[in-house]
Amino acid sequence: MNNFNLEKILNEFLDIKNIKDYCPNGLQVQGRSDIKNIILGVTACEDLIDVAIREKADALIVHHGYFWKNESSVITKMKYHRISKLIKNDINLFAYHLPLDISKHVGNNVEFAKSLNLIINGPLPDNNVILSACTETPENIEQFVKRLNFLLDRDALLISPDNKSKQISKVAICTGGGQDFIDLAADNEFDLFISGEISERTYHIAKERNIYYCAAGHHATETFGVNSLSTWLQSNLKLNAKFVDIKNPV
Repeated sequence: MNNFNLEKILNEFLDIKNIKDYCPNGLQVQGRSDIKNIILGVTACEDLIDVAIREKADALIVHHGYFWKNESSVITKMKYHRISKLIKNDINLFAYHLPLDISKHVGNNVEFAKSLNLIINGPLPDNNVILSACTETPENIEQFVKRLNFLLDRDALLISPDNKSKQISKVAICTGGGQDFIDLAADNEFDLFISGEISERTYHIAKERNIYYCAAGHHATETFGVNSLSTWLQSNLKLNAKFVDIKNPV
């Protein structure tokens, strides 16, 4: 498939024209025109680029690409080494940030919720980066986190409110670095808010606003979208696509 045709298909599938983001979504670094072999991953780090080179990939598709708002525009040091490897090996780099978080088809939020066997209600009307979901029946928080830890193969950090006896039913999800949406989750009366990271203030907000908060890992919660997209590329475009997880404890 032609690289610009693939970009057009992905841009439409992930609806990037209707999403305001902190970086350019789509084709960020142009490579060879014919794409047959694709590697997907969370972040376009040098380790993932090296995998793409070894696998003779024509393209990389990632969640975290380059050229973020307010960062320096010069291509030196780490950025130079990454981009020069892509260009020297004629590898296309596609990146989809918020579109891959909130996609109803292959989004991080939706796929994470499905993997937890949650019932999906949809994005919040006042903030579509937060997904509303619920458990089939009220559940003990310790049992739920045990399931989550098994799914992610890591121990999530759970912050409990003062009322530790309440069960959970309503669950809000914002994969990645969404901890500062905890007040919005509390305003909407969720029992539990799951994101990737945590700040010092998150602890106090959770306790004082009577909501469980689970920091499950920025990287770990954002493996679901690119993994699902790899399956979609294979099934719908008949491309050779493989998700590669470059482990990150954060």
